[in-house]
Amino acid sequence: MRKKVIIIAGPTAVGKTAAAIRVAQHYQTEIISADSRQCFRELNIGVARPSPEELQHVPHHFIASHSVHDDVSAAVFEDYAMKVASEIFKNKDLLVMAGGTGLYIKAFMQGLDHIPQIDASIRMSIQTNYETKGIEWLRSELISVDPLYISSASLDNPQRMMRALEVVTATGKSIIEYRQSIKKERPFDIHLIQLELPREELYQRINMRVDQMIEKGLAKEAEQFYPYRHHNALQTVGYTELFDYMEGKISMGVAIEIIKQHTRNFAKRQGTWFKHQLQAQVFHPSDEEGLITYLDDKIYK
Repeated sequence: MRKKVIIIAGPTAVGKTAAAIRVAQHYQTEIISADSRQCFRELNIGVARPSPEELQHVPHHFIASHSVHDDVSAAVFEDYAMKVASEIFKNKDLLVMAGGTGLYIKAFMQGLDHIPQIDASIRMSIQTNYETKGIEWLRSELISVDPLYISSASLDNPQRMMRALEVVTATGKSIIEYRQSIKKERPFDIHLIQLELPREELYQRINMRVDQMIEKGLAKEAEQFYPYRHHNALQTVGYTELFDYMEGKISMGVAIEIIKQHTRNFAKRQGTWFKHQLQAQVFHPSDEEGLITYLDDKIYK
């Protein structure tokens, strides 16, 4: 029998962690997180990392596995997750993956196009220039050296723009030229689940979660990382707004409201991405019985 992976995806605060734990317990297996921020061991409150109690229920992977100083990308995740899956499959026929980082999930499902290794000095130079000169410098550089990227990509995401600039600087080719979209064959079956809530209910959950994060000490946690605020890992909703507060740009009350707004915007983008990029079976997060029945039918048929 082919091995099987159940992927539970969905926007932030929809209930992926709880659903994944229920499913993993039902099948007596382990979970690989597909979250691009929960992997950083230094970050906790602001990335809504599963609680110690939740982590005790089921073995988790890619949780607190890396440092904010590490270069973690979709390619790193693909390699990590495939190795962990191989280990889990030595003793189990099924594993669960859960998370909201769509590119990581897609990398695991289909693979990524190979891009040559980029010299660390190039990455550091671009990062330093961006920190001192801002996003306008990034746009100007890309317009000069990578018209293909300019014609086909957004110019408001500095992390993606820096990645594009470092690739064209190092290889002389646009990152677009490396995107051949050739899917890799995986030696296991994938069952993709998307959790959805009515928008107002999801937004209410998000607002409540942000309030709970503040009560747990998110501001103090962010203060610890202020010296590293330019690191990619800290370019995250919940931290960047509090960094603005620390710099006196906004009040704490305004920072909290902006965190809620940015998180709602992020959740909306996630939902749109999953709907257009992945063909998933949709469930309400409270429909545990329906989800398990559906999966049993798919897995044991």
